[in-house]
Amino acid sequence: MADAFADPSEIKGYHAHIYYDPQTRGSAERLRAGIAERFEARLGSWHDEPVGPHPVAMYQVAFAAEEFPALVPWLMLNRQGLDVLVHPLTDDSVADHTRFALWLGTALPLRIDVLRRGPR
Repeated sequence: MADAFADPSEIKGYHAHIYYDPQTRGSAERLRAGIAERFEARLGSWHDEPVGPHPVAMYQVAFAAEEFPALVPWLMLNRQGLDVLVHPLTDDSVADHTRFALWLGTALPLRIDVLRRGPR
């Protein structure tokens, strides 16, 4: 019988999407600086308009699986009231942003139709 469970070894890394609006951009800037000071992560560009599946302004934080146990709890405690999507990187972008997603704060309605569905 085939294993019906997803294999965590398929995770190639993680993204955290930090959502903000004009009133909370200062908080997003402070959070970004805190991440840069403390973690091995690649900080993506600021997107002041919706981009891809993301319905509001955001920037992306890309990090290795080894950073997850330190970075995600730090985000839980220090997200400055911002909404944050954390998802793995597998071969299925739809599942990554939906079934496999972790939300800190309020889950936002993503535009899933723009994502690539994997082989699952």
